[in-house]
Amino acid sequence: MGSLPPHDAPLPLGPEAFFDESRPVIDFLNGYYRDIESYPVRPDADPGWLRTLLPVAPPEHGDPVEAILEDVQQHIVPGLTHWQSPNFFAYFPANGSAAGLVGDMLTSGLNVVPFSWTASPAATELESVVVDWMCKLLGLPDRFLFSGGGGGVLHGSTCEGVVSTLAAARDRALRSLGHEGIVRLVVYASDQSHATFQKGASIIGIPPANFRIIPTSASSGYGLTADSVCDAVEADVANGLVPLYLCATVGTTGVGAVDPVRDLGEVARRYGMWLHVDAAFAGSALICPEFRDCIDGAELADSVSMNPHKWFLTNMDCCCLWVANPQVLTSALSTNPEYLNNIGKGGTEVVDYKDWQIALSRPFRAMKLWVVLRRYGAAGMRAHIRRHVEMAKWFERMVRADERFEVVTPRSFSLVTFRLLPQYEGDHAMDALNRKLLVAINTSGRAFMTHFVVDGKFIIRMAMGGAMTQMRHVRDAWKLVKEKAKEVGALPREYAQLREMN
Repeated sequence: MGSLPPHDAPLPLGPEAFFDESRPVIDFLNGYYRDIESYPVRPDADPGWLRTLLPVAPPEHGDPVEAILEDVQQHIVPGLTHWQSPNFFAYFPANGSAAGLVGDMLTSGLNVVPFSWTASPAATELESVVVDWMCKLLGLPDRFLFSGGGGGVLHGSTCEGVVSTLAAARDRALRSLGHEGIVRLVVYASDQSHATFQKGASIIGIPPANFRIIPTSASSGYGLTADSVCDAVEADVANGLVPLYLCATVGTTGVGAVDPVRDLGEVARRYGMWLHVDAAFAGSALICPEFRDCIDGAELADSVSMNPHKWFLTNMDCCCLWVANPQVLTSALSTNPEYLNNIGKGGTEVVDYKDWQIALSRPFRAMKLWVVLRRYGAAGMRAHIRRHVEMAKWFERMVRADERFEVVTPRSFSLVTFRLLPQYEGDHAMDALNRKLLVAINTSGRAFMTHFVVDGKFIIRMAMGGAMTQMRHVRDAWKLVKEKAKEVGALPREYAQLREMN
């Protein structure tokens, strides 16, 4: 079959191989970012199209890096949604940076696997330092610092942190209830909370009937109220169920709602629930003092998480999770086979991050976050956050000034939600028209936005946060929105009303 003899096997890693193969990639990425605005933000691709372009089997003999990059340019790039495009306003950002890329290169190049202190002492200790730095930058209570009896870990996503803390809360409760008590445990979240909480509850064995989705309303800014939680908890307690876990969100995905952490923390303490604060996106803004009130009451939380890979210029993936009592977390997640025990220096007094997560293996995530913090500093990161907030303020003003539109919920951090207004009394076609508007915006290739449904209304989300996004891109996006609104038939209200009268 043309196989190579063992003595001719390639030597895939070494100084020459690394230099020769990485330099073309750097040149390729430099060209990609130079030309990124020339690509449609979201591709016009059909499912399965890439399979028709690629061979049905891998090559028998390897190709040079240049040939691989040519295929990337011809076949892969045209089918990408360009998350780093300055015209990407969908979901929440997953912004990167030059420093984040450099840190990722160091992470991948060093390629250590720090599941325990012994497996890579410097990687473990840098992670402990970096999560403490982030805790201080965000203004979290000292109880989440290692020196304060708590501590932090870098996961790949909020989902991992949620499953880990749910497992910790479950095991803490079952120590007194017995294992059979799992059918009595109840998890609480709002109708604005991320779906990962429902998934996580299912993974750790909470019966689906014991997951409470508590309604919110415009009167509370779609934040979860303490009274609504108390009502749900009291009903469950009366039925012999056990409140286990409550999620408070700072910056929900749909509309950016902020739950009252202190109020919910007091409810959680009253009923012995684990309180988790999910600040996946908006947590980055907490480095700015003007947003610190959003986390008031965090000293009542058992855990807090935020994602530097969203708005903190740290390339995917990177999620900070802090816990007030690491022993509760590690007792639920630790395994101690003999082959993983620390022998000699380290012993049992060091942090073994394998016991702070679901998986055993893990990358050196601390390196890229450390590089970002070192390269831009706290002042640079605050300026980065504030720049996007100012863009969002401008966009919100433009929407409010156009009588065809409404701002559905007040701007939250760098997120603006808006929609076309009904054009006359009893106009029930606006959801369809707003859907049509969003499709027109996205198929133009000039911007990409996503939607949400709140109170039965189809709304459009404009989430600013791209590392390359400048004010001119936001202005262009508003120009595009107005252009497409006209194309889909949205008229100034007085003309629409006259047309209806006639």
